[in-house]
Amino acid sequence: MFIDGAWATAQDVFEATSPATGEVIGVVQKGGREDAGRAIAAANAAAGGWARLSTFERAAYLNRVADEVERRRDALVHALTLDQGKPLAESRDEVEELVAYWRNAAEDGKRLEGRLANSVSAGKRVLLVRRPRGVIGVITPWNWPYTMPAELIAPALAAGNAVVWTPASTTAIAGIALANCVAEADLPPGVFNLVTGPGSVVGDEIARNPGTHGVGFIGSTETGRRVAEAAAGKAAILELGGNGPVVVLDDADLDLAAEATVAACFLCSGQSCTAGERLLVHRDVREEFVAKLRERVGAVVLGDPFDEKTTMGPLNNEGVAEKMDEHVADAVKRGAAVVAGGERASGFPTDLYWQPTILDGVPPDALVATEETFGPVAPVVAIDSLEQAIALANASPYGLLSAIFTRDLAKGLRYADEVKTGWVNINESSNYWETHLPFGGRSGTASGIGRVGGSSPLESFSELQTVVIA
Repeated sequence: MFIDGAWATAQDVFEATSPATGEVIGVVQKGGREDAGRAIAAANAAAGGWARLSTFERAAYLNRVADEVERRRDALVHALTLDQGKPLAESRDEVEELVAYWRNAAEDGKRLEGRLANSVSAGKRVLLVRRPRGVIGVITPWNWPYTMPAELIAPALAAGNAVVWTPASTTAIAGIALANCVAEADLPPGVFNLVTGPGSVVGDEIARNPGTHGVGFIGSTETGRRVAEAAAGKAAILELGGNGPVVVLDDADLDLAAEATVAACFLCSGQSCTAGERLLVHRDVREEFVAKLRERVGAVVLGDPFDEKTTMGPLNNEGVAEKMDEHVADAVKRGAAVVAGGERASGFPTDLYWQPTILDGVPPDALVATEETFGPVAPVVAIDSLEQAIALANASPYGLLSAIFTRDLAKGLRYADEVKTGWVNINESSNYWETHLPFGGRSGTASGIGRVGGSSPLESFSELQTVVIA
C-alpha cells in the first residue's frame, strides 16, 4: 500500500493470480478499515497544502505522472496483460489512453475558472470561486485497471483535492504498477494514497468515513448503490452498468455495422460497460447482418494474451464466466439459436476462456438482453421499426450508452433525441469514446450520476464559494 508518501504493509495479504495462466503473480497487501482510516487521515493533513498550490503547479505534477507512465510503458503493458488478461494490443492502447487522461487533467485544471457575478448593490463586487472539496475517495473496477482510475484520480488532483484510492482486488497488481508511477512523480506526502484490499471493507470505509468529502466510483450498479448509501450527503460520481443496445436499421451500411459490432461485443472480451450487450436488428436485414457478423467473428482469435496474434483473451474472473454460462443457457432455453461459440473454450491453462458467441432470435426478455452480461456475446433481437428500437432501449433500467446504424441522419438524430442514454453513437461502435468528452448515465436510470471525461469531473470534485466584497 502507499500511504502518506511511503509504501506500507497490512496485517494480512492475499495472492493475485493471472486469469490467463492461473499462476500466482504476486502477493498483495490485504488492507482493512484501519489502513483506509490512516490513508484518509494522511490525505486530510495534506489537502490544505495541495489546495494552496497554483493550478499550474499541480499540472506540473500531473505531467510528471504522465512522463513516468511513458517511461514505464512496456512494464505497464506487461502487468496489465498478466493481471487483467487482455491482449497485448489492447493493453498498449490502454496505456496510451492513460497518458492522455493525466495530461488532459493537467490542462483542464489550469482552466477551472470561477466568475464575477453581479450584486444588487453598486458598491459591491461578487466573486464565485472554485474550491476543492478536500479528500476524494476513489473506488475502481478491474476491466480497465489503468484508465478508469485515471478518469477520477487525475481530475480530483487537478482540482486541488487529495485522494485515497482502492482498486479492484482482481487487478491489484496493475493498480500497484500505476501507483508506482504516481509515487515516482514525487507528489507531496499524503496527496495520493493507495489501499489494496476487499472492496466491501476498504471501499466501504473510503465511502463512509467522514474524512472523505467526495467519492468517485466506477463499477456495477449493485455495488454502486451500496457506495451511494455509504457516501450519502457527499459529492459523488457514479459510473455504473450498462445494457445499451446497438440498433441496426433496414437502411444501415451492414458491413460497417458488422465491423463495428465486433468491437462493440468483443473488445476486452465483452467486459465493458459500453459493450454491445444487445443488438436490435431490423427484421428485413437480420439474416444478412448475422451472416456478415458471423464471418467477422470467425476472424476473432481467442488465445494466450501474450501472443501477438491473439485478439481476445480470457475473462477476468470466475464470476463473470458463470454469468456468461447462465445468460447463454437462458437465451437458448428461450429459443435463441447459437450461430457461433456458445460455451467455454477447452485446451487453455484456465477455465476462463469463453468462445466469442453470436445468438440469433433472442427474445427481448431474455437475461442476455435485459441484464449486463459482461462477456463476449452478441445477442441479436429482431425489431420492425425505429419506434420499436426506441421503446426497447428505454424499457431497460440502464441508460449509459447506445449506438445506431442508419444512412438517414434524421432517424439517427431522432433516436438520440428520444433514447434515454447519456451517450449516443451514430454509425459507430458502442465501444467508441474519447477521453476529453463527458461520459455517464442518464438521470433516473441504473447507470449512475455525474460524468467522467474531460473537465466534467473537475466540476464535480470542486464547489463554488461566493465571496462578497463591500
